[in-house]
Amino acid sequence: MILASLQRGLAAGVISAVFAVGLGPEAMAQGTKKPAPATQSKPAAKPAAKTTAPVAGKPSAAKPAAAAAGAAAGAAAAKGAQASTGPGGATLLASYGDWGVYTAKTGRSEICYALSQPKDRQPKNLSRDPAYLFVSFRPAENVKNEVAVVLGFAAKDNGPAEAVIGKTSYTLLTKDTNAWLKNPAEEGQAIGTMGKSPSVIVKAQSARGNQLTDRYSLSGFSQALDRARKECSP
Repeated sequence: MILASLQRGLAAGVISAVFAVGLGPEAMAQGTKKPAPATQSKPAAKPAAKTTAPVAGKPSAAKPAAAAAGAAAGAAAAKGAQASTGPGGATLLASYGDWGVYTAKTGRSEICYALSQPKDRQPKNLSRDPAYLFVSFRPAENVKNEVAVVLGFAAKDNGPAEAVIGKTSYTLLTKDTNAWLKNPAEEGQAIGTMGKSPSVIVKAQSARGNQLTDRYSLSGFSQALDRARKECSP
């Protein structure tokens, strides 16, 4: 668990960097560049192992690739604002409900992921960067079903955070503006639950002590996940 946490921490750094220079759905719609995450209201990335998704998470040099892919996908994946390509060269393959399927390459490594943005964010009076929830696959790193969140605000490292899916709550590991399931062994169960639930509620505390909540629709999730998995299958 200690090693996994370290790797996730490293991945978080990579993911944050990618999203910071990428374009979010809103920015793309306006033709402007996505602002770097603000410390007060925006978040989500794995410590340094998850590449496009957050100090108890998965770590590994391979995560940077995932982060880049996830970042690219996140940058262009909002319903009604999904671009054919995203930051980092991520390519939009298909859209299913509120989810988009993207692929990208980092060197010789291919990254595939299903990504979505929140339908509701509370409290509404706080300014934040775009947020993303995604599940990635990185064959070269033997990574699959990695659940990650780009919070859109700087979170309190290792602070209280959770993802509520249906009647089940999963503890999240937060690092900077990213988050991952604290227990990687729960990813398969979480994804299975997502396929049967209408939404995912992500709750986290910002570095400034604000309690923030984002609600993600799961409409189209199962189809998007299957497509992303097939795209990165041998």
